[in-house]
Amino acid sequence: MGRKVDVDDLIDTRSVAEILGLAHRNTVSDYLARYDDMPRPVVDLGGGRSKLWLRSEIQPWAETHRGRADGRGRRRLVDLP
Repeated sequence: MGRKVDVDDLIDTRSVAEILGLAHRNTVSDYLARYDDMPRPVVDLGGGRSKLWLRSEIQPWAETHRGRADGRGRRRLVDLP
């Protein structure tokens, strides 16, 4: 049986980029490749199709990795409420 998730906690690539303070949602895939400890999508339809993450995993990761952006067209991770 698969993992059970709260559908209200699911966020798309655009929302992940916003939480991380990235200017472009395409940069999320760069972060996935660069940071082994970044939470992985809980839904990945493959082939360039939709990916969904859990907000409850992305927000704490963003808080602990604030300032890791390397400055190549990326903004720093944003402060979360």
